[in-house]
Amino acid sequence: MRKNVIYLLAGQLWKDAFRSKVMLIASVLIGVLLFFSAYSGWENYHDQNDTRGSMQHEVQESWENNPDKHPHRMAHYGSFAFRVKHILSVFDLGMENFVGNAVFLEAHKQNTVNFSEASMSTGLLRFGEVSMAMLLKIIVPLLIFYLGFNTIAQERENGTLKLLIGQGIGRKEIVFGKWLGLWSLSMIFLMAVFLVLLFFVVLKSHGGLSGDSLYRYLVLLVSYLLFFAILCAITILVSAFSKTAKGALIKLLGIWLLFVIIVPKSLQAMGYYLYPTPSKIEMETAVEHDLIELGDSHNPDDPHFKALKDSVLLANKVDDVADLPFNYGGFVMAKGEALSAAVYQKHQRQLYWVYGKQNNVERYSAFVNPYTAIKNLSMAFSGTDFQSFLHFKGQAEVYRYKLAQEMNRLQMDLIPNKGKAGPDTISSDYWKSFPPFEYDSLSIPEVFKNELTSLMALLLWGILAIFGLLRLSSNLKAI
Repeated sequence: MRKNVIYLLAGQLWKDAFRSKVMLIASVLIGVLLFFSAYSGWENYHDQNDTRGSMQHEVQESWENNPDKHPHRMAHYGSFAFRVKHILSVFDLGMENFVGNAVFLEAHKQNTVNFSEASMSTGLLRFGEVSMAMLLKIIVPLLIFYLGFNTIAQERENGTLKLLIGQGIGRKEIVFGKWLGLWSLSMIFLMAVFLVLLFFVVLKSHGGLSGDSLYRYLVLLVSYLLFFAILCAITILVSAFSKTAKGALIKLLGIWLLFVIIVPKSLQAMGYYLYPTPSKIEMETAVEHDLIELGDSHNPDDPHFKALKDSVLLANKVDDVADLPFNYGGFVMAKGEALSAAVYQKHQRQLYWVYGKQNNVERYSAFVNPYTAIKNLSMAFSGTDFQSFLHFKGQAEVYRYKLAQEMNRLQMDLIPNKGKAGPDTISSDYWKSFPPFEYDSLSIPEVFKNELTSLMALLLWGILAIFGLLRLSSNLKAI
């Protein structure tokens, strides 16, 4: 292949595109949408993180300002954990507005994450939000299809294709020249979005680039470069195998509808049908049933914990809990906390398994729909996917459990048993020494592990795109 001929054909496609008013109108429209999505995304990120950060600070101050009291009362006083948004959520909102951002942490109970944006907004939010990722996943692909539907089909209709081949230009040069021209046109919009995103990432890092944000940014950039390359290849292939340009346009619009709307929505509904999830009431009832079977750590006459008391007394060779070398109430609360946490974890694992099965119905469709692959990768590396939400919930539970068990340990060590002389409260310095909750995003290796299927699917689509263009180069019909 002659590179100069490929560049010449790509340049010709550019000239034809910019002669059309469609390119001008599309550029202005996407520019306006980019400005709006970037502004609203940054404002949302900035305001939400400021609010959540200040609330987390207030919660910690309230916790530390508690007076001297019994540690078990502090365990029930509890705290809050707030989920901080990742800077790349400015790019792709993902599930950000539909999952909660705060959870109340208390002893003996795991609460749900509440206060999602969707729950506090009008129903219009459910139609979707304008984000920079939405432009690249939905609007620009439609524009690529429109700019490229006639690249080969119309030239065949006009007889130009036969003329080009007759002048000694190879079929491979024509195919890859058209593809390069269309792909480079799409880079205008891609680079505009990622330059704006880079500005926000640098702004958040105060003039520098953090390793996590930079790696995520680069993966997103490479993923979208490959996604657009695949879309451009599909456009050239459909145009080449269509008898007319009009037929190519209709086919490409059908492909867009299938990729973006019909297949994802249908598979989401299918996933829920195949793997239904229990309602909140059903879930809470099942948890409560298991907790009742375990016994009540607050009830001294409960059979399970009475047997526990007898074994503790026997192990320590005493006849009464008052003679134990530690506070028996704190010991029982610690055991009860461990048992109840295990029950909650068991039911949550079962629920997450169902969610995973539901998501996999659509996830594996990435091998037949590149839009699914880029959607999952975009959300994952922007920190707005379901796995990021579960990661936050997991960190909040670890913190809750440590807090409750620390209060139980303080009761065991510092509060005397009933009937023994000693204080019934401890110093508030112990509350102040307990570290505040801090959320850390999923690590890059964990994100890669979670999205291995999507990565493999996108790479496979890239290989198929190259193979398709090479096959087309040898089978391109001039008439």
